[in-house]
Amino acid sequence: MFYNQDQSNRNTYKSGFVAIVGRPNVGKSTLMNHVIGQKIAIMSDKPQTTRNKIHGVYTTDHSQIVFLDTPGIHKRKSKLGDYMNNVALNTLNEVEAVLFLVDVSAGLGGGDKYVIEQLKKVRTPVILVMNKIDQVHPEALPPLIAEYNELHEFAEIVPISALNGSNVNRLLDVLGGYLPEGPQYYPDDQITDHPEQFVVAELIREKILHLTREEIPHSIAVTIEDMRVQENGVVYISAVIFVERDSQKGIVIGKQGALLKEIGKLARQDIENLLGSKTFMELWVKVKKDWRNQDRILRDLGFRHE
Repeated sequence: MFYNQDQSNRNTYKSGFVAIVGRPNVGKSTLMNHVIGQKIAIMSDKPQTTRNKIHGVYTTDHSQIVFLDTPGIHKRKSKLGDYMNNVALNTLNEVEAVLFLVDVSAGLGGGDKYVIEQLKKVRTPVILVMNKIDQVHPEALPPLIAEYNELHEFAEIVPISALNGSNVNRLLDVLGGYLPEGPQYYPDDQITDHPEQFVVAELIREKILHLTREEIPHSIAVTIEDMRVQENGVVYISAVIFVERDSQKGIVIGKQGALLKEIGKLARQDIENLLGSKTFMELWVKVKKDWRNQDRILRDLGFRHE
C-alpha cells in the first residue's frame, strides 16, 4: 500500500466511489494522479495504457472519494480488449457517479459517441468532464457543449485541465454533492488499495511505452517475480517483461542491452520516489506468443473478468 505523508485522525462523514471513463488517451490517469497528488496510474500518449481498474483514494476532513480509473472503452480487437472493456463497463454499476472524460482539443468523435451509447445503459449520474481546456480557445467550448448535450442528458458539465489542475477543485466540489453519508473506507494516509508490486510493474511498463514504437506497446506485459527489502535497506526487484514475438524481444532489449538499461534507469527513478528507498532492479524479457488472446496467460498476468 502507498500512503500520503500528511496523517491525522479526521472523521469522514461522506464517502463513495466515482468511476472515470472515456475513450483511450483523454487524460483519465492524469486526472486521478493530480487529485491524489502522486503517480499511481501510468501515463502515456499511446491508447489503452490503462489495462486494470486502478483505485485512487482522496480523503479530506469531511469526505472520502475512491476513484476508479478504468481502461479506455474502445472497439475490441483481442481477448485482452474484451477484458478491458468489461472492466470499464462493469464499474459503472458500482459507483455513486461517473466522470465521462473527453478531450476538447480533439472534438467530438466516433469514440466519444460509442462511449455515450454505453453510458445510456446505466442509471448512475454521469458528469461530463471536458479535459484539456488549456489547449483550446474559450469560445470553442459552448458549441462543443451543445454537441454533447444533443447526445445525452448529463448531470453536470465541468471543463478542466487535468495536466495543470485548472478547475479540478471545482470538479471535486461538484462530486461532493453526489456522495452519500457513509464510512471512511480507507485510512487518511492511504492513496491506493493496489499492492506495491502492481504499481511497480505498471511504472516499468510506462517506461517501455515511452521508449518503444509501433506494435510493441500493446504486446507488453510486466510481472514482478520478486520484491523484498534486503538487509542493507535496499529494495530488490526482479521483473519479467513479456512480449509476443522473438523480434519484439530483441527490440525491447536493444543493441547490447541499451534499451533495457534505459527502461530500468527511468523506472528506478519513479519507483524510488514512490517507495522512498533505494532499489536494485533486474529486468528479464521473455516471449509468450499471442498472450493477449490466451485466457490462461491473461489470468496468470492478472487480467481477470469481474
